[in-house]
Amino acid sequence: MSTIAVPALDKTFQILDLITASTQPLSAAHIAKELSLPRSSTHNILQSLLAKHVIYKDADNRFHLGSYLLYWAGKYEQQQGIIQLFKDLIMHYPILLQHTVTLSKLDMSEVVFLACHEAPAPLGFTFRAGVRVPAVFSATGKAMLSTLPMHQVKSLYEDGLPKAITPNSVDNFARLSDEFTAIHSSRISLDDGQLRDGMYCLGTYIRNAAGNAVAGMAVSFLQVEYDAKREEVSAVLIGLAEQIEQRLGFLPNR
Repeated sequence: MSTIAVPALDKTFQILDLITASTQPLSAAHIAKELSLPRSSTHNILQSLLAKHVIYKDADNRFHLGSYLLYWAGKYEQQQGIIQLFKDLIMHYPILLQHTVTLSKLDMSEVVFLACHEAPAPLGFTFRAGVRVPAVFSATGKAMLSTLPMHQVKSLYEDGLPKAITPNSVDNFARLSDEFTAIHSSRISLDDGQLRDGMYCLGTYIRNAAGNAVAGMAVSFLQVEYDAKREEVSAVLIGLAEQIEQRLGFLPNR
């Protein structure tokens, strides 16, 4: 896949990298000269970064890195923390270790896989980190979406739900709403062959200290295993999710 250059964005990162690498705060003139950028575009970019608190300007009109970067860093650290908790804590759940268990996050209308514990027997589906799938077809996506108001979910799909991947893929908001209702009562979501024929997944969400669903986990089965194992696995999966939530500071009775 070819990379599309965005000149203004490239210039923004050049400026941020220069400020980061410098041992002293820098003036706009110095930044423009050092990067061979027009002063007008340098000024415009700096003003945009100032408005978002990505940088700040001192009394001498020199630029420093700003507080907004801590927000980004905190989100990254939180994500990495969840991954490590998932890898550490799943080892205490032998029932889950028999299956493929995925950890993912919601990114607008898609799910992005963050980590995976692979089952001894492969399922024939790639769950490597970075792979994206439509959230409404996946167990983790449904679980996380179910924590949002329905109008917010619909706003993610202004042009309608994605094209079905299998004959089982959810194809309308009424059916999706029914699935959310089931999740609200059980905390368990279901991908009943909506991503891949013959593969069933049970999912749930993970909440942070603020009570927001910041990740989801799912256990994948072959269809023939699902009926026999769903109740036991669902209970254990919720137990793992609750343990991760506790480590993230979530208080269920708050």
